[in-house]
Amino acid sequence: MGKTSESHLVEKCMQNDRKAQMQLYDMYSKAMYNTAINFVKDGMLAQDLMQESFIKAFKKMERFNGEATFGSWLKKIVINHCLDYLKKQKLETIAINEEVISIVEDETWNIHQEINLQEIYRCIELLPQKCKNVLKLYLLEGYDHQEVSQILNISEVASRSQLSRGKNKLKQLLTQHNYES
Repeated sequence: MGKTSESHLVEKCMQNDRKAQMQLYDMYSKAMYNTAINFVKDGMLAQDLMQESFIKAFKKMERFNGEATFGSWLKKIVINHCLDYLKKQKLETIAINEEVISIVEDETWNIHQEINLQEIYRCIELLPQKCKNVLKLYLLEGYDHQEVSQILNISEVASRSQLSRGKNKLKQLLTQHNYES
C-alpha cells in the first residue's frame, strides 16, 4: 500500500472511521506485535500490549502530525506502552553513575555459524533491564542514541554506556555458548 493510500487511511481514522482503523491495523499489526514481543517475550501479553497501543493511537490520532510515518509514530507508542508495562512490574534495574562512564566501542564481533538467532535473543533476555532496553531499541528497533534517550528518559551518554555494557555482557554470555571475538 502506497504512502497516498496510508495518508488517506490516516485521515479517515482521524474521523473515527472504523473500517480505516481495521485496514491500518491489518497493515501494521504484525510489525507492532514483533516490536512488543521483543520487549515482553510473552506472546499473549505482546498481543494485548500491541492491541492496547492501537487503541491508544486511534484515540489520539489528532496528535499524529505527519512529520514521521504513521508506522514509526505507532511503533513509538508500542515501545512506550511495553516499557511502561515493564516499569509497572518493578523489574530490577542497575543504577549508573553518569559521571564515571567510559565508553568503549568494539565492533570486532565474529560469531560462529552454530549460534542461531534464538540463542542471541535468549542471551539478550539475561541482560540487566536497562542494558536490555537500550540494546533492543538501538540494535533491534534501529533507533539512534538521541531517540533512545528520549524514549527511556535518560541522557545520550547513559544510552551509549548502557549499550556498551549490554554488548559487553552479551559477548560474555555468547562466549559461554561457542562465541569468539
